[in-house]
Amino acid sequence: MTAMKSFVDHARTLLAGIGDGEPIVMINLLRYREQADYGGRADIEPCSGSEAYRRYMKLAFAFVTGVGGSLVWQGAPKAMLIGPSQERWDLALLVRYPSKAAFLAMVSDPAYQAITVHRTAALEDSRLIATLP
Repeated sequence: MTAMKSFVDHARTLLAGIGDGEPIVMINLLRYREQADYGGRADIEPCSGSEAYRRYMKLAFAFVTGVGGSLVWQGAPKAMLIGPSQERWDLALLVRYPSKAAFLAMVSDPAYQAITVHRTAALEDSRLIATLP
């Protein structure tokens, strides 16, 4: 089983308790690698983790909007006021989807899955939290 198929199956299970017609907002917390890790692929130009994530976002935005989603907000976290002091994040995003079905359709799309190579290469750590607005 591929990592993306495993993620899709896991997401489907975890989102099962959310009604089909309810919009969801995904909270994304992202920490970049200093250097993107493309696993030695010679067909992708080396870059920083932040640049690899920009590559991903440039491509991913079409998939998000294609399922009716939108970027609600993004910002650079600067201080952990409540939480583990050693935890740091480089970027926080709120992405709204019209429904869990829209989100699952996007992450199940093989064309979307192909671009996640940039996200995987970019990130040292991340959190993806599904919320109801």
